[in-house]
Amino acid sequence: MAFISIFVGILLLLVLVTVVKLDTFISFMLVCLFIGLYEGLSISEVVGAIQLGIGNTLGSLVIILGFGAMLGKLVAESGAATQITNTLVDKFGLKNIQIALMITGFIVGIPMFYSVGFVILVPLVFTIAASTRLPLMYIALPMLASLSVTHGYLPPHPAPTAIAEMYGADMGLTLIYGMIVGIPAIFTAKFTMSGMMKKMHPNPSPEFFKSELDPRYPVPGIGLSLGVALLPVVLIGGSSLLKLFFGEHVIITALGDPAIAMLVSVLAAIYFLGVRTGRNMKEIADLLGRSVSSIAVVLLVIAGAGSLKEIFIATEISTRLGDALDSLGMSPILLAWVIAALMRISVGSATVAGLTAASIMMPMVGTSGVSAELLVLATGAGSIMLSHVNDSGFWLFKEYFNLSIKETLMSWSMMETIVSIMGLIGVLLLNLFV
Repeated sequence: MAFISIFVGILLLLVLVTVVKLDTFISFMLVCLFIGLYEGLSISEVVGAIQLGIGNTLGSLVIILGFGAMLGKLVAESGAATQITNTLVDKFGLKNIQIALMITGFIVGIPMFYSVGFVILVPLVFTIAASTRLPLMYIALPMLASLSVTHGYLPPHPAPTAIAEMYGADMGLTLIYGMIVGIPAIFTAKFTMSGMMKKMHPNPSPEFFKSELDPRYPVPGIGLSLGVALLPVVLIGGSSLLKLFFGEHVIITALGDPAIAMLVSVLAAIYFLGVRTGRNMKEIADLLGRSVSSIAVVLLVIAGAGSLKEIFIATEISTRLGDALDSLGMSPILLAWVIAALMRISVGSATVAGLTAASIMMPMVGTSGVSAELLVLATGAGSIMLSHVNDSGFWLFKEYFNLSIKETLMSWSMMETIVSIMGLIGVLLLNLFV
């Protein structure tokens, strides 16, 4: 019973979040207090560990996530996301419309938080389905699979970014490996579910067909839209690739630093998607302010997970847990995925699932012999497993598409399960070469 505090603590977290419906951050704080006191720490030591965990976790992430929210807001409000969608659909044509929307979801999903990308892109999908007369699910699910993969696997999204920080993984390599693993997962979901997608006929509310772009400002061209949306990928991922060929260089290292890359991307968005489209700096500042306020809840959840991680360290549970997990003889990749998947199924939130699993897996990272970047992806893949009725994304999908719970389980939940399992398989295969 050496780990009774962990078992009871995790159980307490699940009950508080899913049954009591208590705020997630408060739930993390209560669990930290319980585990710390049970393991013999004084109140002041517990509080000190919580403060240290929050500071260490958010210190490096606030900049990245804050800039990410700003970038996503500018891409959405300027109409760049709409421009990318419409252009790709036109270029790929009716025959390849699924691929066009998968690419759209991937590109737009990188700078945007999942819920923002969903709300922006789904109405566009409704309009495209109405004009082409193709089954709505046939074109919607592949795009949403792309959004899910970017949300679960790729920095600068909150959970992958925070997990990479906890594991000490390289952001650029995580991004590159995430694309290698994620793209096949998206295509697998597309091919596996094609038959079902054509048979299901949702009837969404007409109100979701409305466009909310400001008619006073021109929409940026496709070149600018794509360039700004993909700039973080180019800088962070490109820096890692350049280091492989040219080694460390001050400029390459600087531009590849996630904080600097996101700052450069936001500055580019302010000018090309804001000033160049006719918006004044006061309007742009208002957009940026609203974007930052939208991530407050996410930051608190990440802070709570960081405090739990620090409690594990302060009580030396991390060391004992690492030894115990090592003794299981299970692949660390599979173990990370299983823990995250179980947390996801239990608690609903992919962010909470991924970060809690990372807190448990962290002691193994340095001694497992597995790439930290692959462990990030395995944890992220597990965190999007089998979304169901305790996940807000499940209900967002259900209500927008006006489906029954059974239909949502057969479509949304199945899609999330496929991309999660294929993500695990992809990471296990990639581990043979990395």
